[in-house]
Amino acid sequence: MCSAPARWPALLFLSLLVVLLQACSVLRGTPAMPDAAAAGSGSGPAFALDIETGDDSIRDYLAQHMELQRFRQLPDLQTQELARLLGAADDDVRGLLATLGYFSPDITISLHDSPRPAKDQPARSVQVRVAPGPRTHVAGVDLTVVGDGAAPEDLARRQAQLRRDWRLPPGTPFTQQDWDAAKAQGLHRLQALRYPQARIAESRADVDADKSRAELSVHYDSGPAYRFGPLQIRGGERYDSVGTSRIARLPTGEDYSETRLLDAQQRLASSGYYDAVFLTLDTEHGDPQAAPVIAQVRDARLQKLVFGVGISTDTGARLTMDHIHNRLPGLGWRAVTKVSLDHERRLLSTDWTALPAADGWRWFTGVQLQREVTGSFDVDSTRLRAGRTQNGAHIDRSYFLQHDTAKSSDVGAPPSSSALSANYGWTGRYFNNNTAPTRGWGLAGELGVGSTLRPARDPFVRAQLRWQSFIGLGQVDMGDNLRRNSRLSLRLEGGALLARGGADIPATELFLTGGDTTVRGYGYRSIGARINNGELFGGRYMAVGSVEWQRPISVRGNRTDFESAMFIDAGAVADKPGDLSPRVGVGAGLRWRSPVGPLQADLGYGLQSHQLRLHLRLGYTF
Repeated sequence: MCSAPARWPALLFLSLLVVLLQACSVLRGTPAMPDAAAAGSGSGPAFALDIETGDDSIRDYLAQHMELQRFRQLPDLQTQELARLLGAADDDVRGLLATLGYFSPDITISLHDSPRPAKDQPARSVQVRVAPGPRTHVAGVDLTVVGDGAAPEDLARRQAQLRRDWRLPPGTPFTQQDWDAAKAQGLHRLQALRYPQARIAESRADVDADKSRAELSVHYDSGPAYRFGPLQIRGGERYDSVGTSRIARLPTGEDYSETRLLDAQQRLASSGYYDAVFLTLDTEHGDPQAAPVIAQVRDARLQKLVFGVGISTDTGARLTMDHIHNRLPGLGWRAVTKVSLDHERRLLSTDWTALPAADGWRWFTGVQLQREVTGSFDVDSTRLRAGRTQNGAHIDRSYFLQHDTAKSSDVGAPPSSSALSANYGWTGRYFNNNTAPTRGWGLAGELGVGSTLRPARDPFVRAQLRWQSFIGLGQVDMGDNLRRNSRLSLRLEGGALLARGGADIPATELFLTGGDTTVRGYGYRSIGARINNGELFGGRYMAVGSVEWQRPISVRGNRTDFESAMFIDAGAVADKPGDLSPRVGVGAGLRWRSPVGPLQADLGYGLQSHQLRLHLRLGYTF
């Protein structure tokens, strides 16, 4: 009876010893239980895969997605496992072909052994022969939109729009990818305007493999129609939420629009008061006709110092330093102070802006000190502005008083002068996208009335007008049922300063043109009026025009985010309308929809300057 307990420590010791020996064998790479059925220990592919079909796109698709490809690189693949894979390969290939619209293929799969394979070549090969048969095409489409709480006439109109823009119209090849994309596109179009809770109630694709035709049906449930309610800012504590919410300009009371929601989010994010902004429509609480919009924000720092380095084909290398104070003591205004140095200009400026009032108008003031190459002279200038501005959904307005001074120490330069003027500015933007437009138009004008102060007092009137429009020229087929518009970009700009012939107008009020955004093929502000000894100076009249053809590019049948451009620019500056003599530039370029905005690179040739110039520009502003 005393010996029984002594056996347990011995058994426990022997068990631990066995486990340790097995672990050591595993660490040395020796299996504890050798598998006699393993095919071998070679390092090459288990088999070669040969796909034969008359269509290269089908072959590439099968080679990429077939289940056999996943096991091909296993060197120890057993014969039994390979046989199982071959048995399932027929269904696998048929399923893949069905996603491409081929529902009646002829498929032959065979395994071949090579008794004497070449070096580094597998001893077995799998041959897949595919005759895809006729491709299925869409025969009919049934789209319906229904919903409670929505106006029947509006649902009928939206249903007609979905049918008109449907990606798989009758006659087009049917594929699973296009079918899923078409349903998703229709749903997104419903959700993007007025019906954010829309869903697919039912969808069906009836395929007749014998006749190679597919009948499609999708039924959408729109859900209730929504309107924007009040904006509620959450997470911000440092800044006046009432004032900052006015920057968003959310169209309270109007129909819900995803685009307008994102525009409001972008305006709030770019205001400088918040480091992060995310707007969502609250569809769970409240009345759909006044659904709250929740803005989750994270406050920006009260002060920020930003250093920048850049380069421009107009002005060369550039260094900048910006100091931002988001809430000036005592005023609560936002102040942006900037220092900028480049080859053509040295600038020191500060701009102070208040938060918008209930009517959207806000006060602003600014001071600018600048030394800039103006024509043939270095001009030192100052500018002081103060007034009010209002930014709307499409229209910006401003009125302000402005004081200018300008002087140059260069020999032959016009005398020092100063002026005081009252100005009004108006800008209307009706583009489909204000940062990267492809259609629409914009118009901007500025009118100023004032008087020079020294060396003599002379009244003057200054007017400037800009216009740009994008006109569609048809669609370019980019493949995969995707089409993009080509377009004509038209641009006009004109300016006039009316004053007595001998009046000494500050150089900052006169006109110069030429460069990346005006007349390509000429240097930055190199087109102006000529004065004594042929030297260049700003003029009292300006006219600029541009015609540009923009067209999407596909490379070897693959769509890209690039576009080609061909352009003709012309511009003239003079002190008298009759002396306007156009400088013409022609050229071509590329456009790229980059993640940070449109990038354009143009090569322009000046017909009068006989020079070839490269022009680079990032972003778009009007």
